[in-house]
Amino acid sequence: MPIVVRIDVELAKRKMSVGEFAEKVGLTPANVAVLKNGRAKAVRFSTLEAMCRVLECQPGDLLEFVDEEEDAQVS
Repeated sequence: MPIVVRIDVELAKRKMSVGEFAEKVGLTPANVAVLKNGRAKAVRFSTLEAMCRVLECQPGDLLEFVDEEEDAQVS
C-alpha cells in the first residue's frame, strides 16, 4: 500500500501504550490496531486531528506516501 502509517513509531517515541493512546483519542484499541497496521481504508480528519493533538505531532509524522512504482523500477 502506498500510504504507510507510522503511529507505532510515534507511540514508541512517547512510550505510550495503544490502550492509553486509544483512550485519549477516543477510539477503541481495536480501531487503533486497524489504523496502526495499515488496514484502514480511510481516516476522518477529526480523528487525525485528535491523534496529532495527543501525540503533539503533524499529520506527516503519522502518514507517509511511498511510491511503489518507483521502488519497483529501482529494483
